[in-house]
Amino acid sequence: MIYSSFNQLVTKVRDDAGRRKVVAVVAADDSHTLEAATRASRDGILTTRLIGPKKKIRELLSALDEDPASYEIIAAEDPVGAAHVAAGLVRDREVDFVMKGKIQTADLLRAMLAPESGVRTGRMLSHLAIAEIPNHHKLIGITDVAITIAPNLDQKREIIENAAAALAGMGFDPPKVALLSASETINPKMIETVEAAELAKSNREGWLSECIVEGPLSYDLAMSREAAEIKGIASRVCGDADLLVVPHITVGNVLLKALRYSAGALSAGIVVGGRVPIVLTSRAVETRDKFLPLVLAASMSAESS
Repeated sequence: MIYSSFNQLVTKVRDDAGRRKVVAVVAADDSHTLEAATRASRDGILTTRLIGPKKKIRELLSALDEDPASYEIIAAEDPVGAAHVAAGLVRDREVDFVMKGKIQTADLLRAMLAPESGVRTGRMLSHLAIAEIPNHHKLIGITDVAITIAPNLDQKREIIENAAAALAGMGFDPPKVALLSASETINPKMIETVEAAELAKSNREGWLSECIVEGPLSYDLAMSREAAEIKGIASRVCGDADLLVVPHITVGNVLLKALRYSAGALSAGIVVGGRVPIVLTSRAVETRDKFLPLVLAASMSAESS
């Protein structure tokens, strides 16, 4: 399936026949976080469980013209305590994913990754961003732009597997994966080209057979079928990629920010690789930037998380 916009993904989640996904909002005493979570609840996207200081959360809900009695609020007087409550809900399979509120990322992840939480799967965690780029025909994923600084070959395999499972859960079938580099030519002095070629070879030999993995590919080839035709490259991925895999975090971070601030793209990201997705957004961002990651997490099937 191809999604051309986040609005289509919202409709897909809203129209899915199964039960609503449940999110645990950790340290929910944050206005933008609450506004995003309550909007998603009103839109029929998910059910919220708000964790934090009850009095403050009720006051913020009332300020948003929401009825506090309509929401389940679980008491926790400090952010770390709220994170441990959320970890327990994950362990007991009472929630489908977790959202960061007014808590430091390190404190939240420490609680989520504690052995007793049940979030760990034996896989590394990685970040998946989804971007809606003006004039591009589909939503596209970018990984890893926020967690793994300089992944080696084995880590790249896991990053791709994490992202591919998430995309498959959202309905991309089969995900088409472009392994980015500055050039499509293998150059031993550019290790990312060598590793991309090895990953593409592994895919042809049966690794991640539910995906199409090609590389190394420059950005223009990944995004433009015309560019690939001009260069004489026959490819199922060029011009129609679902996932861009960057060689290291700097490339991903710059690419995503360039798309947002220079090309007018919308984007949202989630952490994948654990038993449930984790929505990690900056406390400084506004409601829309917190709402869209909720849509991503809710769109993932139980199998993908």
